Amino acid sequence: MKLNWGTGIGIFYTLFALTMVFFVIKSTTYDNSLVVDDYYEKDLNYQEHYNRLENSQSLTEDLKIELNAKLGQVNFMFPEAMGGVKGEILFYNPTTKHKDFTVNIAPNDLNRMEVPVKDLSNGRWKIKVNWEGNGLPYYKETEIYL
Repeated sequence: MKLNWGTGIGIFYTLFALTMVFFVIKSTTYDNSLVVDDYYEKDLNYQEHYNRLENSQSLTEDLKIELNAKLGQVNFMFPEAMGGVKGEILFYNPTTKHKDFTVNIAPNDLNRMEVPVKDLSNGRWKIKVNWEGNGLPYYKETEIYL
């Protein structure tokens, strides 16, 4: 069977339309849960975040975050001279939003805190620490691999 140019153009446009329909259907089933829910609010508060970063960089003794895989916990060591430490720690899993969780900061007398991570899934985790001490806000972010 011989095809003429009109049939070839018809086949081309039909395949093109089917490809576009496929990609439209595929894009509607895409899970975009990694997008932050309050994106615009976070964007408006960027100056506050920047000030937290500057305060953190000016510390003489920085917040230390260490993974103790043997005990299955993450250790947070806030500066010893800092008083009134409070805030929150966000454990952010880049693969899915449903695994994220927040822990309130409650350090002991030595400004240390342990968070158990035995039950967390393996992979990359970002730890975002927003805290206040001596009346100033601070921020630190690091990654751990379980």
